[in-house]
Amino acid sequence: MSRIGKKPVRIPEGVEMTLSGNTLSAKGRLGALSLQLGGEVEATIEAGEVKIAPKGESKRARAMWGTTRALVNNMVAGVANGFSVALDINGVGYRAAVQGKTLTLQLGFSHEIAFPIPSDITIACERPTAITISGIDRQRVGQVAAEIRAFRAPEPYKGKGIKYRDEIVRRKEGKKK
Repeated sequence: MSRIGKKPVRIPEGVEMTLSGNTLSAKGRLGALSLQLGGEVEATIEAGEVKIAPKGESKRARAMWGTTRALVNNMVAGVANGFSVALDINGVGYRAAVQGKTLTLQLGFSHEIAFPIPSDITIACERPTAITISGIDRQRVGQVAAEIRAFRAPEPYKGKGIKYRDEIVRRKEGKKK
């Protein structure tokens, strides 16, 4: 039995939730998101809360119960507050800059990397070595952050590369004579 699925999702002030058929929609001050519910779960909106329940007792229905509740919670939090991921760049000459709808990265390669910024994501560079990715869809924000990090993941010897701000890079000892 899902412990997460049992908890109802509270709808904060300024967020409007609607359920039409199998589609759950949330509209808030930052934008609107919708979620297509699977056939294993059902949702109800009552008294300022969204409750998710499984339709059957199958293993898949019980698995999707907690998963759907987490997706609905992320959807509500996203339209109310939004999500952001911070990246740090370490390395001599490594830097980033936003030029229009493109993120330009200089990561020690012979060429610059031009990353087109998706329309639903906002990228800001406070410093040349700090990138902040924000948006309302938690999955999209995390995916874009992972794609940017993948251009030059941190290496364990000098720690050079792009890392999440809260990531700890395990360092290795270099060669000895």
